Amino acid sequence: MTPEDYRRIALSFPAATESSHMDHPDFRVGGKIFATLWKGDGVVMLSPEQQAQLVKSNAGILFPAKGGWGRKGATTVRLGGADESLVRRALSMAYQRRVSKSD
Repeated sequence: MTPEDYRRIALSFPAATESSHMDHPDFRVGGKIFATLWKGDGVVMLSPEQQAQLVKSNAGILFPAKGGWGRKGATTVRLGGADESLVRRALSMAYQRRVSKSD
């Protein structure tokens, strides 16, 4: 999985757009970030519960982002070890979370 593959999948969701935040690409729906590319890896914005579920079954490929963001569900995706199915699932979860969030 490459950053370009990750970008292609992220932008495949309805109304998803690419923007930039803190000098790195991010992917948004309704103006809200659901994923980013950071230093060659992906980051998906999951709930802490979703994060725990995916990290448990994909250790070494998915792990909490450092610091407070990780405790809130931001999850790093090591793209070099990830397959398309896993990346699509993680991005879909993050996308759906932003679409359904009312705040």
